[in-house]
Amino acid sequence: MTLDKNTPLHNRYRIIEILGQGGMGSVYSAVDENLGNTVAIKENLFTTEEYSRQFRLEAVILANLRHPNLPRVYDHFVLGDQGQYLVMDFIEGEDLRQRMERMGTISEDDAVQIGASICDALAYLHTRKPPILHRDIKPGNVKITPEGHIFLVDFGLAKIYQGATQATTTGARAMTPGYSPPEQYGTARTDSRTDIYSLGATLYAAMCGMIPEDGLARAMDSAQLTPLRKRNSNVSRRIAAAIEKAMSIDPSDRFQTAEEFKKALLSAKSKTQQIAGSYLVSPPPADLEISSESAEASTQVDQEPRDATGPLRAPAPHEDQPFVSPLKKQKEKEKKRRGNFIRFLFFLILLGLASIFFFVPELIPAEMRALVFPPTITPTPTQTVTPSPLPSLTITPLATATATKKMPTATATLTLTSLPVVVETELPVTPTPSNVPTLAATPIGGGGEVAYVSNRSGTPQIYLAPISGESTTQITSLPAGACQPAWSPDGQKIVFVSPCKGRDDLYRGSSLYVINADGTNLTALPTVSGGDFEPAWSPDGSQIAFTSFRTGNAEIFVLDIETQTVTQLTKGSFSLESRQAAWSPDGTQIAYTVKRLGVFQIWLMNADGSAQTQIVRSGTDFTDYLPAWSRDGQTILFTQRCVTSFCLSHAMTISAIDRATQQATALKLTSFSIENIKYSPDGLWIIYEGDESGKNSDIYYSTLAGADFTRFTADPGMDFDPNWRPALK
Repeated sequence: MTLDKNTPLHNRYRIIEILGQGGMGSVYSAVDENLGNTVAIKENLFTTEEYSRQFRLEAVILANLRHPNLPRVYDHFVLGDQGQYLVMDFIEGEDLRQRMERMGTISEDDAVQIGASICDALAYLHTRKPPILHRDIKPGNVKITPEGHIFLVDFGLAKIYQGATQATTTGARAMTPGYSPPEQYGTARTDSRTDIYSLGATLYAAMCGMIPEDGLARAMDSAQLTPLRKRNSNVSRRIAAAIEKAMSIDPSDRFQTAEEFKKALLSAKSKTQQIAGSYLVSPPPADLEISSESAEASTQVDQEPRDATGPLRAPAPHEDQPFVSPLKKQKEKEKKRRGNFIRFLFFLILLGLASIFFFVPELIPAEMRALVFPPTITPTPTQTVTPSPLPSLTITPLATATATKKMPTATATLTLTSLPVVVETELPVTPTPSNVPTLAATPIGGGGEVAYVSNRSGTPQIYLAPISGESTTQITSLPAGACQPAWSPDGQKIVFVSPCKGRDDLYRGSSLYVINADGTNLTALPTVSGGDFEPAWSPDGSQIAFTSFRTGNAEIFVLDIETQTVTQLTKGSFSLESRQAAWSPDGTQIAYTVKRLGVFQIWLMNADGSAQTQIVRSGTDFTDYLPAWSRDGQTILFTQRCVTSFCLSHAMTISAIDRATQQATALKLTSFSIENIKYSPDGLWIIYEGDESGKNSDIYYSTLAGADFTRFTADPGMDFDPNWRPALK
């Protein structure tokens, strides 16, 4: 039953007017007669256990939140069988959907301010313990006050996220077509990247005035996202690129955190970061009149949560599977079917060839038939030979000698006349040396083996294979995956990162582990919350440099293996990131990357963190990353790709000693995308990740000049993070 104007509620609140109405109840504005301020009261008339639990969940979530871009909850009470009520801040003004109806589209500046504000709120929610997901970001849930302040409202679909392997506390799982990512359909796992997609879709719609193509339809390949600049050519390329990245179908292709999305939006407009709550937009007109129909639509957000097909959904009992698009599943099934058919056909061919040998052997050449069916040798019976009587021989040696031999039955004379005399002369025999060396080709890269990561088994694991590619050994079998292997200098151990869901740029929440090269003695290294990744073993084996979020920002640390103490080497401002440490061969210097102005730069510092200086200057149109030292310490290789336009990632080189120039030189290696280069033990070869087909990452090697280019892996899975094993001592 709808409450009338001036109706007292709970002996404290007096109803002013109804703001909106939905299938589960209404939203009212009311006066708190104890404090004298205006509040909003949300009503839940569904008193069944499930809906009551969902409503209580929203109350619990909001009651514990304190953020300038989120409303506050003051009270929550139940009135018998009448219903439940939630009392919260009354946010005056208009929502973003109403602003779009009033103005058509919003400006880039307003989009950046709104995006930064909502990113601040999401960063706060996602870092709660446990994290909180909103899961229903759309224009109707973004409020703008008369002062231009921005709020994220309505937590009716919020979810307390407790990790992929634990139970989840979930609200109703509604889908808003155009704003919901594909993993929100069905029972796939949702996480913080779900909210990033919805915020990207909200900004997309606000800047072009049209709802983007539905995420599930895009995942099924039945629709393609129309580029933002095609619908609004006034949008800058960098803003459009940031928003479209946030709306990637695969969650691993999106910004991994709200803070990353916020930095991308601000850097696209060259704006500096501000404290949370200080981002403002132009306020709505003071005389703005919102139609009752519009107001009702904007305030009944998900009072009755429905998905794209309409029926009311119960919450998903458990979400433990990562999202895989139906199209990808179908392609995997077709790929398996084709593989099975080819194997079966190959078996039939072999069976047919074998049958020829047995049933029609005359069709096979005699030589081949002899190899398959060796001839049977039958021993010959022994025969007794009786000698016949010999005739009498007369032998005349040399010139005139005559000899007569009488025989029992006959006489014969043989005369030898003028026979030459043969004198045998012994020739010297050259003895055969017993230790003659066998000539062999120089082993590629000095021989050895390569550790790399592959998701061929479903979860990324570390594999070890000789450079000849004759066999492959799986080193790790961690359920959470393993990535970024780095060798100890003696080639006996590997330090790596886990958990690892795939080939990512950042591994938040990961830790460092050490394992023997034969897969034994797995040991966890000391860690703290935040995430440790990108390990690099020092040349003397005493330290491991790594990147960590333990201070809230990406910085480089070193772990002393003997004492287990950790020392921070870099300490930049919040807008800078220091990552990807690479030791010089003598262990006195570290090359690394600094992310500044939205791009990575190659820097150099001493091993103790002193003398930090930028050594490559490529401008803001290029990003330089993943440095690697040559074995003689004279050169640094790194990967470069374009930022403002498209280009394939390629290899660059610069002197590690000569500081007179800060311009790198491109290496002419291949015609396709390459990155993550590592030197061979002899320093004459390099191994790297490549993408020859544009669809899958494999590993290749070649000489420094690009000669003898060879594909090292050809598995259908993604192969990455190659690292040549040091020469064993």
